[in-house]
Amino acid sequence: MITGAAGGLGSALADALAPTHTLFLAGRPSSRLDVVAERHGASTWPVDLADPDSLASVVEPIVELDVLIHNAGVAYPGRVAESTVEQWRSTMAVNVVGAVALTLELLPALRAARGQVVFINSGSGINASPGLAAYSSSKFALRAFADSLRADEPSLRVTSVHPGRIATAMQEDLVAYEGRDYDPEQFLSAQTVAQVTVDAINAPHDAHIHEVIVRPH
Repeated sequence: MITGAAGGLGSALADALAPTHTLFLAGRPSSRLDVVAERHGASTWPVDLADPDSLASVVEPIVELDVLIHNAGVAYPGRVAESTVEQWRSTMAVNVVGAVALTLELLPALRAARGQVVFINSGSGINASPGLAAYSSSKFALRAFADSLRADEPSLRVTSVHPGRIATAMQEDLVAYEGRDYDPEQFLSAQTVAQVTVDAINAPHDAHIHEVIVRPH
């Protein structure tokens, strides 16, 4: 299962995993999500991480799951003094609480498969980024949740992927906030981050990759 599967990195993850995995593409229903699903003959799952109470009924049919990739996320560019409580609440609701809630609902299916949970984190989850106060805080929290899950669920493999800035629509918004011209060549491609993530997923079963850090060359 890939959350945020309609986005730039989500669709790249789907493309990279389609040859070896049956895909469950999770996200809010949209034509973009449908396009990714049609490309791979995959199923879509109407997952709204901002509404954790809705998740149980959506994922209830899943009894075994090899891989859960937490890719969905939101970001509101802004320094601390520019941010609002509502932005913090929304960021934490999707990036942290939603990821926790979905993991808890799928934990029996993951245990049954002795599966893997992958968190697409960020460089901001290691060093806080200027102008991304709420986002950075949420990614630190997500990293801590991944570490806790790894410690508490020894049958699972848990991997945090910390890419640098990726050429996506979210990045365009951030560059606009910074008042600069957007040049995708300055950033990692979604395909590169997807491939690095897939390499961690496909690592031999006696290898438990805790953390992957990827930066533009």
